[in-house]
Parts: sequence; C-alpha cells; structure tokens
Amino acid sequence: MLAVGSPAPDFSLTDDSGETVTLSKLKGTQVVVYFYPRDDTPGCTTQACGVRDAWDAFTAAGAVVLGVSPDGEASHAKFKAKFELPFTLLADADHAVAEQYGAWGEKSMYGKKYMGVIRSTVVIAADGTVKAIFPKVQPAAHAKLVLAALKEA
Repeated sequence: MLAVGSPAPDFSLTDDSGETVTLSKLKGTQVVVYFYPRDDTPGCTTQACGVRDAWDAFTAAGAVVLGVSPDGEASHAKFKAKFELPFTLLADADHAVAEQYGAWGEKSMYGKKYMGVIRSTVVIAADGTVKAIFPKVQPAAHAKLVLAALKEA
C-alpha cells in the first residue's frame, strides 16, 4: 500500500507524443501524478483544465505534472491539443501503474459494478518519496488541493 514518506514506485510509460517518461529520471523535482478515467469526458476535462488554468502556480512550485489514464497516445494527443493542456499525459493501457498507486479498483455506476481508474493524485517530493496522497479527488477542487501540498515544506 502506498503511504506518505514511502518511496514512490518507479514506472516508465509512453506519453502523448510517443516518448517514454520514467519517473526516476525526474528525481530532484516535485512530481504530480494524477490518475483519471478517460480523455475528453466532463469530469476529466474539468480536472485537466483546472491544472491548465493554474499552470503558472504549478510552474512556480517547480512541479512536473503527469496525467495518467488507460487511453492511448493518440487519444491523449487529441485531448491535449483540444484543451491546450501544458503538461504531459501518459498511457497506462494495462493499468499496471494505476494498480501500483492504488488508483485502480471497483467502481459502481447505475448499480453496475466494474473495475476502473479511481480518480486520485500522488504528489512526489524531489527526493522520490510520496509527499501527499489524494484518493477520490473531486475534479473542480483538484488543482487547489495539489498546489497546497506542493507548497508545504
């Protein structure tokens, strides 16, 4: 189970431009890894645009932001272009990274249970340890919540 103070599990995923992003190569900077269910859906768009709209504050905090969903590179590229998202989107098609970070589990909609991404965010400190965990994030409150955690010593 992921816990504050523990080392963040390393991963390598393909981004929206086909490049591989490896978490451990980002050591030395704060990293926000946020998991979301699907590109270009109402809640996911609200969440992504919240980060976009507060981008200057994320940059001032020296943070790298990585949005992660099971969608593929092409879907990510389209979503990123459509909403002018200034951060990287990563493809976790087999949801292995989401599972490592506790962001994959049982969900329920209209009485039907299914497995899927649980909207959550992990802030990783510059030393590679977990600084904050936000399970079941509300899309509209996401950016403000994460920025507060980035500013904490």
